[in-house]
Amino acid sequence: MNNAFTRNNDTEDDEPEPSAQLPVGVKNYITPNGYRKLKEELDHLWKVERPALVKTITWAASNGDRSENGDYIYGKKRLREIDRRVRFLRKRLELAEVVDPAQRGECEQVFFGATVTVCDDNGCESTYSIVGVDEANVGSGLISWVSPLARTLLKLREGEVATLRTPVGIQELEILSVSYCELD
Repeated sequence: MNNAFTRNNDTEDDEPEPSAQLPVGVKNYITPNGYRKLKEELDHLWKVERPALVKTITWAASNGDRSENGDYIYGKKRLREIDRRVRFLRKRLELAEVVDPAQRGECEQVFFGATVTVCDDNGCESTYSIVGVDEANVGSGLISWVSPLARTLLKLREGEVATLRTPVGIQELEILSVSYCELD
């Protein structure tokens, strides 16, 4: 069968909609560093990767039979992936509301952008920074402001105890310190 009239859906909708990870009706808060990283990724994809890939696809197409041309087939698939990511990033940046935690100054209460040190029931200390959905990385201690942990900590103050419900059970976290600084 000729592929001219079929649609190759290579998980066309594998990227979530821009508001899919956010609660309905809330803004897409992001730190200045997170915004910069998304903007850099968008610029790199649009200005570096995509033009180089278009050159490769053009060269591969000029070689003749496209149906068995691996460079052409892979290139077109990668181009769709890049274009999908570019659309996603543009929507995310358009909806972003940049909040600079360093502007908050001295504050003992936990809000977006706070770096919070907590102590659990076992005496283990952990430090988390509450950031935007697009910049969260638990391994680096960056948690999304819509995550269960961040929602539990929000609006509490130093010295207060947060009760976190986990699949394992209820865990109590004492807030040892709250600071607002520029995040890397």
